[in-house]
Amino acid sequence: MLRPKIPTMPTPTGLSTRPAVVEPTTVSPNVETPPAAPTTPAPFRPSVQLTPGTALALVGGGTAVVLVLGAVLVSLLLAVAITGASVAVCAVVLRSLLASDAKRR
Repeated sequence: MLRPKIPTMPTPTGLSTRPAVVEPTTVSPNVETPPAAPTTPAPFRPSVQLTPGTALALVGGGTAVVLVLGAVLVSLLLAVAITGASVAVCAVVLRSLLASDAKRR
């Protein structure tokens, strides 16, 4: 009654190409190559060293990012709170208008 219908694979239509004929290739014996000249090692790069000035700049930059991000998030939260309060005030005003209109009739 509730058996899934399994789709059948459609048969290809249109032009079909013949498979390409692969011809065997001959294997040549290994030819000796002269050893490569020794390469000079790359100059050693020391790891990054933080001086007190750069560490202070990193701390200052991180502090600035945190302060800006905090200000943005607080302003968004304040906008949501103000919007919610204004909607609540509008609801109270509309409710009182509708209630006073109903009492007059």
